[in-house]
Amino acid sequence: MLTYVFLQAPQGGSNPFIGLLFPLLIIVVFWFFLIRPQVKRQREQQKFIDNLREGMEVVTSAGIIGKVTKIDGNVVRLLIDERTFIRVLKQTITGEFKP
Repeated sequence: MLTYVFLQAPQGGSNPFIGLLFPLLIIVVFWFFLIRPQVKRQREQQKFIDNLREGMEVVTSAGIIGKVTKIDGNVVRLLIDERTFIRVLKQTITGEFKP
């Protein structure tokens, strides 16, 4: 014969906020390890784009390496070879090229 034992929650003085502790902890961990570093990288990228100037050697998101020759609003003209220019958007420039 099988007998079943049912465990009951303790009656009385349990704190209702203990149940919220684990979800809050997960949110804090996600913010600290995922969201915060991503926002920091976006801020640094935007600062780099704002400080872009002629003469810098840069890399685009497509892997094209070129020298900035002209900045016209959101469009940047890159010299990628002798007398070979391309126009790219500022947002596609990922960083400065350092050989």
